Amino acid sequence: MSRQVVRSSKFRHVFGQPAKADQCYEDVRVSQNTWDSGFCSVNPKFVALICEASGGGAFLVLPLGKTGRVDKNAPMVCGHTAPVLDIAWCPHNDNVIASGSEDCTVMVWEIPDGGLMLPLREPVVTLEGHTKRVGIVVWHPTAQNVLLSAGCDNVILVWDVGTGAAVLTLGSDVHPDTIYSVDWSRDGALICTSCRDKRFRIIEPRKGTIVAEKDRPHEGTRPVRAVFVSDGNILTTGFSRMSERQVALWDTKHLEEPLSLQELDTSSGVLLPFFDPDTNIVYLCGKGDSSIRYFEITSEAPFLHYLSMFSSKESQRGMGYMPKRGLEVNKCEIARFYKLHERRCEPIAMTVPRKSDLFQEDLYPPTAGPDAALTAEEWLGGRDAGPLLISLKDGYVPPKSRELRINRGLDTGRKRMAPEASGVPSSDAVSRLEEEMKKLQATVQELQKRLDRLEETVQAK
Repeated sequence: MSRQVVRSSKFRHVFGQPAKADQCYEDVRVSQNTWDSGFCSVNPKFVALICEASGGGAFLVLPLGKTGRVDKNAPMVCGHTAPVLDIAWCPHNDNVIASGSEDCTVMVWEIPDGGLMLPLREPVVTLEGHTKRVGIVVWHPTAQNVLLSAGCDNVILVWDVGTGAAVLTLGSDVHPDTIYSVDWSRDGALICTSCRDKRFRIIEPRKGTIVAEKDRPHEGTRPVRAVFVSDGNILTTGFSRMSERQVALWDTKHLEEPLSLQELDTSSGVLLPFFDPDTNIVYLCGKGDSSIRYFEITSEAPFLHYLSMFSSKESQRGMGYMPKRGLEVNKCEIARFYKLHERRCEPIAMTVPRKSDLFQEDLYPPTAGPDAALTAEEWLGGRDAGPLLISLKDGYVPPKSRELRINRGLDTGRKRMAPEASGVPSSDAVSRLEEEMKKLQATVQELQKRLDRLEETVQAK
């Protein structure tokens, strides 16, 4: 009689724990848009949610600790003239967030510590280059101020936010149809994309060359998502010909057959994959689902191991994923999701059960910190570097807000709204203020010279 051997893994008993009611964010009007985005982005300081807004696009930014009922008149980020489709916090500055919208623009915003006191209508920089709605924005993982955007014009633009200029363009010759997903490799040397033409591609963006591609990773016609995982492999989610949801793992050097292909269920929601490189766990969150599945990826067959599933009664409209430095290490929390309901945002902690209160070295290897490894110029010049790692042994304290430096002389993408629409000074008023500032500076310099001459006279006497 054969006995089935259970695979040993320290993550086999990971369980999801939803936050208590007073730790949720209540009365938020989550976007009703059907775009397949998470509609939520979080970091150790803030949670941002795309909301319903009349007369344009808006999203709500709240300090993490400001839980409970959200005031219906809470100030929002509301500079877009059409619905916002995607948002992403900068990995190297917890006060900077990018947004893509149906108004064909990408805007970069700076949020003050403590959150917004007034509606924010004026972005730090507006990036204009797409001709159709922008549905994907993704920051470079290791290079400062490098932002990628993908639009429904089938074009991918890579921006240097510091200058407001598009430095790289992947045109419709690379993607002949709608782009479903884009993901950077861990060192930012490559991107992988999935497209409506039923292919996923691995691309070197600086050269504009396709390194590898796979036709029909899933037989179904529904959208495919692709992300980089450990060892440079690719994980995809999609649908079979019979509309069953699937997850597959691919070796990028041998794309003929998947390393692993598993069928999950017959739900219709697109599965959003979130990969944790520190634990090699991938979490699958389906839009419209009420569950989160998680798998462990290993270097030996069968490569993709199902761990467990967190289930709840209410379905999710979107999902945000907290970076590792924002977790509570003293509670053995290895992941935290922010689940969007119709009128609520609910944190869900993924925890490894351990009896000891001591820091668990095996659960928390050095992880990506908030400092960039490269400048935008270094990366564009051909350099690659992995993330600068930090230890979480003594916990993580977010640094003070860092100023986002913009070279105004090269900021050709910046666009000011009319003063009556935005509530900010017009360009003429700004010019007058700049002139007055120059005159004041000249006056100060003249006074300083007079003071120096007076001191010289006193010393001579």
